[in-house]
Amino acid sequence: MADPRPARPWWHPDAVAERRPMLAVRTRVLAATRAFFSAHGYLEVETPALQISPGLEPHLKAFATAWTPPDGRPQVPLYLHTSPEFAMKKLLAGGLARVFQMARVYRDGERSATHHPEFTLLEWYRAGATYTDLMDETEAYVAACQRAAGAKALRWRESEADATRPWRRLSVAEAMAEYAGVDLMACLPPEPARDPDPAPLAAAARRLGLTVGDDDRFDDVFFRIFLEHVEPRLGFGAPCLLYDYPVCMAALSRPKAADPRLAERFEVYVCGLELANAFGELTDAAEQRARFEADMDLKQALYGERYPIDTDFLSALEAGLPDCAGIALGLDRLVMLCAGARRIEDVLWAPVAEGR
Repeated sequence: MADPRPARPWWHPDAVAERRPMLAVRTRVLAATRAFFSAHGYLEVETPALQISPGLEPHLKAFATAWTPPDGRPQVPLYLHTSPEFAMKKLLAGGLARVFQMARVYRDGERSATHHPEFTLLEWYRAGATYTDLMDETEAYVAACQRAAGAKALRWRESEADATRPWRRLSVAEAMAEYAGVDLMACLPPEPARDPDPAPLAAAARRLGLTVGDDDRFDDVFFRIFLEHVEPRLGFGAPCLLYDYPVCMAALSRPKAADPRLAERFEVYVCGLELANAFGELTDAAEQRARFEADMDLKQALYGERYPIDTDFLSALEAGLPDCAGIALGLDRLVMLCAGARRIEDVLWAPVAEGR
């Protein structure tokens, strides 16, 4: 259905006036964010958007650029970061214990009601913490933002989730069983695997009436089930913490001690919308390098390109990244939920221009 609103620039007085209440919520959420982390002993840091490696998630596409040195040396290829994660972990390796950042980040090929090419990612990292510690902290933080916004609940489309109520905590295996009738653990091999055989999970997907291709990997099949049957049902009434993903789906998180087939990873869902992704952080440099190389091999196979590995980050791991946990939360999405906005551009002061 076509948008019935007349075409007008984002800076038109009427357009600005329509967004002003939601932008006021943005201002309150940002103030509440700084107050919350200051009260919890965190330092606010700033790291460069220009990086040698933009982030190595296989399916993210980065903006490439180059730096021209003033002394006549050849141009240096650089990227706009997709996340400040590597730089922030280096600060932990450098001795800081608790850091947070509201970073402008950049992802090419993305634009929708909930995606924007440039957006604000809130990340925080805490030495000596577990991923369950971060679950508690995330629950307290989001509730504080909801209160600061003056909202009775977080709202997405026609649904609500009250962040001040106790959140639901659900393992991925429990969610797959409850919403899709799939025994995830029976579909994993008895030992940890970087690329598990997809056949058992594919059989479960076909029983659900889903199409599975001959070349689909385990992750492909998982997400086909998850996006169809699980994600749309998470986080109604109160937000949901979904935890313990298969280890093949958590490139920067450490294996779970009680069952190394799983990883210390959780995500936050509100009314079916993903809000945050968190890890008990991997600190083994050799294992991290192997995962990075495997991810870039996959990126090469899927998209015909690969990004440089940040060897300085691996050096920081080798030097001694402390046991820690970290999280990335979409701050614009949180503002949307607090304001009841329907589009990410409703909570941005100015959108990225597409040109004509």
